[in-house]
Amino acid sequence: MTSEEAHMKPTGKGLKMQCPLLGLFASVVLAVPVAASTDPNTLKDLDDCLRYAALHNAGLQARFEAFKAAVEAVPQAQALPDPRFEYRYFIEHVETRVGPQEHSFGFMQTFPWFGKIAARTDAAAAAAKAAHKRYEAERLKLFYEVRSAYYEYAYLHRAVRLAEQNVELVEHFEEVARARFAAAAGSHPDVLQAQIEVDILLDRLARVREMLKPQRARLNRVMNRSSTAAVPPPGPLEYQPVAVSTEQLLARLRMANPQLTALDHELDAARNRIALAEKRTYPDVTLGLGWIDTGRSSMPVHDSGKDPVIATLSVNLPIWADSYNAGKRQAQAAARQVRLERIQQENDLATRALEVLFGLEDAERRVRLYRESLVPKARQMVQVAEDSYRTGAVDFSTLIEAQRSLLRFELEDERAQADHLQRLAELEMLAGGPLKP
Repeated sequence: MTSEEAHMKPTGKGLKMQCPLLGLFASVVLAVPVAASTDPNTLKDLDDCLRYAALHNAGLQARFEAFKAAVEAVPQAQALPDPRFEYRYFIEHVETRVGPQEHSFGFMQTFPWFGKIAARTDAAAAAAKAAHKRYEAERLKLFYEVRSAYYEYAYLHRAVRLAEQNVELVEHFEEVARARFAAAAGSHPDVLQAQIEVDILLDRLARVREMLKPQRARLNRVMNRSSTAAVPPPGPLEYQPVAVSTEQLLARLRMANPQLTALDHELDAARNRIALAEKRTYPDVTLGLGWIDTGRSSMPVHDSGKDPVIATLSVNLPIWADSYNAGKRQAQAAARQVRLERIQQENDLATRALEVLFGLEDAERRVRLYRESLVPKARQMVQVAEDSYRTGAVDFSTLIEAQRSLLRFELEDERAQADHLQRLAELEMLAGGPLKP
């Protein structure tokens, strides 16, 4: 048995109550990836970044500690009040027939009224389940932030590569323009225009490279690393369309979103606190056992020096009705608060989910447009424009404009893919887990 299990082991009926919590605790611990795969110097891909963030993000660790603290509240709720030991010393010995009474000792144990411990334990268990769901929500949020930052970082790297390719392309056009000028078939302004276009692309390339720095810092921040820590260039974005209907998304959100599930558990806890408040009007029972240390009698009598043994029964008197009624009203108001928060949270999440779903579908439409139509046609247009320029059928400006269109469409294609993956990551955060493609 582990130290955690030994610390949390209940007895009797309480074992049934806490076994699900032990399972939750074990599932959370086992879900944490092993540290051997999170060497900060070998973060090769997105999965490595997610594993590293899961182990090092301070916010997620704080949520895990909050969950552990909530679990530890359950055995405390199950426990009886501490027993009491009482000692009395008689300053003036009480003379009795069998001898003087000098000391008395007693042990007392209070037993709450039937149902009080159960209601208190149920409330603590529900609060622990809510804390577990809060941890899950924080983990999903963290993974979304890592994925969003990673996809943006990948997009910028791809934008750098596209800019470099276009610099090479325009430098090739410059060579073509020089060749035509040398053969007296072209003009010197064509060469100058190519050089100007190269300078423009180099400036854009420099700006995009500078943008990589804050984006790398953002990715490192969510992983709790130094903002200047190295992150290897990501590979190509893996775009894959996902078919999700509005009805399926909303049904999945209501069923699996951990924020809503946490509020459901908090509502259970609030209901048990109402039941506990109602039982405050019932008395608690205290049982005791004591004995009195009696000295030997100065007279030879039967039972001389015999210690009396005393059994006691006492109850508290719950007579402050106004206080108990106020506690009940307080618990009822807290339950209504959680219920209303749950309704508002569901409405907010559903609204956001529909907005993100629109963004996902829009990104898919744009990817299809650029990948299947605009980018292939723009590449073809560049080739046709170059061939036509070589023969003098079009001027150099037409060739440059074709190149600009190709770069713009390629960048928009990459932007749409990154947007799609970021929106998908957010939808999976809201839906409580991966969505099937």
